[in-house]
Amino acid sequence: MTRVVLADDQTLVRAGFRSMLDGEEDISVVAEAGDGEEAVRAARSERPDVVLMDIRMPGLDGLEATRRIVADERLREVKVVILTTFDLDEYVYGALKAGASGFLVKDTEPAELIHGVRVVARGDALLAPSVTRRLIGEFAGRLKEPPPAPRLNSLTEREREVMAAVAAGLSNEELARRLTLSPATAKTHVSRVLTKLGARDRAQLVVIAYETGMVRPGWLS
Repeated sequence: MTRVVLADDQTLVRAGFRSMLDGEEDISVVAEAGDGEEAVRAARSERPDVVLMDIRMPGLDGLEATRRIVADERLREVKVVILTTFDLDEYVYGALKAGASGFLVKDTEPAELIHGVRVVARGDALLAPSVTRRLIGEFAGRLKEPPPAPRLNSLTEREREVMAAVAAGLSNEELARRLTLSPATAKTHVSRVLTKLGARDRAQLVVIAYETGMVRPGWLS
């Protein structure tokens, strides 16, 4: 059973999401929160698989709440998905950089919301939609010159290829086909890259890839 916490300051939004998610046999909404403080408390008490986090809430906003959840070692298995009204929102980029596993626009279709929760719960990131790469490219691309990235020196040539493929939003299966690897080998390479770079998940690999200049905005569109 995938356990979900809903964090949004609008009661009707939470009710709508709860109705959609609780209707699935494999998903259960275990708590709701109306602001960031409540979201952090719910994450700590419930230890959910996924927190659906509104980015703009009164008091402690979703960005800072995400940072606190990601920084808590006890919550390492908790995945945060950002909810936003706008697909190009600089706060979303900040949340992805802080460790969120992806984002969904609030007017997303019910099937896409449910799919997104399942994807993140199993350890993947919501990276496939082109709008996610566009968002990261938009804001990471504002860096005039990528900063030196000595930590990338630890990657082998193959691992760099794997990281670039992850930045393109490819799943392990798609990555395996592109690089002519078995899915198991592709998964192993991704895990090694995550470990070497100290990244929480694939979403952070995408941010690192753009910020270090490994890939450029528009290169993967």
